[in-house]
Amino acid sequence: MSSLPAWSVWALLSAVFAALTAVLAKVGVAGISADYATLVRTVVILAVLALLVPLSGQWVDPRSLPARSLLFLALSGLATGASWLCYYRALQLGEVAQVAPVDKLSVVLAALFAVAFLGERPSLREWLGLGLVGAGVVVLVWRR
Repeated sequence: MSSLPAWSVWALLSAVFAALTAVLAKVGVAGISADYATLVRTVVILAVLALLVPLSGQWVDPRSLPARSLLFLALSGLATGASWLCYYRALQLGEVAQVAPVDKLSVVLAALFAVAFLGERPSLREWLGLGLVGAGVVVLVWRR
């Protein structure tokens, strides 16, 4: 058996932490506004990264970064914030077992956006997997 590619290990860890995020957020958002809960989450993330980046020797002067990188990272940050606000609002209104799977429609959308804007070309096997994820979301939200 071949070893897993490095990216897949990080992706699997991301999935584990995303699952924990959903469950912990559902408990944490009880009794407070979804927007305020998102603010608390963001402050915690900022504090952790403010420690991690300098301690790991990764700090660089932001003025030395390419303007294009800063623009797209800022746009990504805005998209992340909007996603988090919507996610926490959805968690207040629904169950984790409902919200988290629908949120994973982002997997399908990310692949479609990558095809449209980045010129990526998923294989037939990858399209099949994406189709199954999309079908799973439809099954979970379908109401009689």
